[in-house]
Amino acid sequence: MANFKLGKETRGFKGPILRKKLGEGILGEANMDGSIYVDKSVKKGSALEKRVIKHEGKHADDMAKGQLSYGDDYVRYKSVTYPRKEGKIKYNGKWSEEGSMNFPWEKAAKKAEK
Repeated sequence: MANFKLGKETRGFKGPILRKKLGEGILGEANMDGSIYVDKSVKKGSALEKRVIKHEGKHADDMAKGQLSYGDDYVRYKSVTYPRKEGKIKYNGKWSEEGSMNFPWEKAAKKAEK
């Protein structure tokens, strides 16, 4: 299954969709500056690209509204902070891989894909 995850970069501008090589199995990343990365393997104009953009766009919207933020060692969603390290996030007492559908922000983004 493909993963989506929150990015790590900020560049001080908002909104562009950029294509770049992402980590193995990662199709998209939303960044705190409002930009979205789409993996180069995703065909331009495809249904998959549209799904990735909708998913990551939901994360970007949540960040713009102040509902979602992150740093190297945390994710904050709706005023609750969750520890983050080595590609995992601790939620409800368990560490799960970033992009897991266990997280409420990922469930919301998955719903936005439709």
